[in-house]
Amino acid sequence: MSVEQIDKVDFISTTEKGIIKLTISDHLKINAYINFIESGKIFEEYPSFVNKKVEIEIVLKFPPNEIGNTFLDKCKKIIDELNIEVSWKVFE
Repeated sequence: MSVEQIDKVDFISTTEKGIIKLTISDHLKINAYINFIESGKIFEEYPSFVNKKVEIEIVLKFPPNEIGNTFLDKCKKIIDELNIEVSWKVFE
């Protein structure tokens, strides 16, 4: 799950509430993450995740500017329609 491999997921974790969280460190990978979930590959590789909520978290190096916020808002609208939660935060 290398950051340099655009078709790979960077990080997968489980929250205390049992939500499966896929963390993106490169915005270019958003489509790869959606495909990983929609194709069911996530459940092939992690069978224990079946029937659990999946969330995508985008980790940013810097706070987004106006254009970045517009981009993230558009991504959220599209991903929300797929019944996948999405959020973002600045890495601290």
